[in-house]
Amino acid sequence: MELECLPELPHAHVDRPRPRKRARLGWDVSAPAAQIGVLCGQEVGDITSLVSLVAPSNDTYYSVHDKGVARNASPPWREDDKDGHYMFGLGENLTSRYKIYSKMGEGTFGQVLECWDREAKEMVAIKVVRGVKKYWDAAKIEIDVLQQLAKHQESVSLCVQIRNWFDYRNHICIVFEKLGPSLYDFLWKNGYRPFPIDLVREIGKQLFESVAFMHSLKLIHTDLKPENILVVSAEHVNVSDYMNPGGSLRLPKSSSVKVIDFGSTTHERRQDNSYIVSTRHYRAPEVMLGLGWSYPCDVWSLGCILVELCTGEALFQTHENLEHLAMMERVLGPIPLHMMKRADRHAEKYFRRTRLNWPEGASSRESINAVHKLHRLQNLVMKHVDRSGGDLIDLLQGLFKYDPSERLTAVEALRHPFFSRSGNRRRELRAT
Repeated sequence: MELECLPELPHAHVDRPRPRKRARLGWDVSAPAAQIGVLCGQEVGDITSLVSLVAPSNDTYYSVHDKGVARNASPPWREDDKDGHYMFGLGENLTSRYKIYSKMGEGTFGQVLECWDREAKEMVAIKVVRGVKKYWDAAKIEIDVLQQLAKHQESVSLCVQIRNWFDYRNHICIVFEKLGPSLYDFLWKNGYRPFPIDLVREIGKQLFESVAFMHSLKLIHTDLKPENILVVSAEHVNVSDYMNPGGSLRLPKSSSVKVIDFGSTTHERRQDNSYIVSTRHYRAPEVMLGLGWSYPCDVWSLGCILVELCTGEALFQTHENLEHLAMMERVLGPIPLHMMKRADRHAEKYFRRTRLNWPEGASSRESINAVHKLHRLQNLVMKHVDRSGGDLIDLLQGLFKYDPSERLTAVEALRHPFFSRSGNRRRELRAT
């Protein structure tokens, strides 16, 4: 039996087509017990049978996690696959310190492996970057960002923590603390049903705290989305779904979350801010119009995330710029004239005279219908939120200002009344 294809990690694809049925993403994806132990498409059996082929060791770090595997035993040298991914076998060592337990995910950058850290005596997640120069260079930049974040973070960290990094057989390996599933994982498992508003409030407050912290260090994440937000603990509970009598929701037991994936993070001083950033559904209008971007693009993404958690579905489910802009106007109102006039040569084609070229420029009747079925922001929120709706709408209207200079900052958002009830204590849910 071959191992089923594992989903890609965040930023594997920038744009996704509608309908929004994305592959499961995150660092908690592990192979079914009956299928682990696949190497290069060949079945080698489960961990027990694999490690039993290796002679026991008298290593001082020998433990139940190391049973049958010599700590210093190096795996055989193998060529990378055609895309530059590191080829490994489950149960092998990744240097003498780490033992590979499972493949947690794969993306354009490489793979994430669940490993046992013999020295720290804990499970960790190791990002093994493809052996391609551009990804190698990008990984070094990510390490610099992670180390900068770690240097300035206080006792409570809202960004994933880097444990270590090393170069192994021409692959940059970044060692992270092991976290739980992503917010997208929970949305997917719940059939894209909304989170309770109290949970949205508590998660949202942490996200704005995290982004405010990054912005204070002159860092812009540029790829915030539910896939890149992981809960700290994998523990979950089933709670009653008040929107669906008799139904239940699978939710994280603790509301504590951390932001991950800083591979696209950039410094505010960078001169070139005209290239495309952010995954499609969470992309700010100034990015699409070629007006340049900065900290406010992160704030727009957070607004999209809040709506998605409250409704269960991505706000702008599209893969075309013109359709995306039409969806924005449908939900938020007209794009300001001064932004239309400043659009770069690639985006000016989306406008005719002083308005968006819609529906005349639509690619299909399906596209027109997709825009038409959307509701105004106020109606969309009130359809799913039975309380705190007014505060949430007011907050979102500040986050969704078209002009980035008028948009709320992360610090200003934290002062909004919507977050005043969340307090400082991280919540734990109880099953009903």
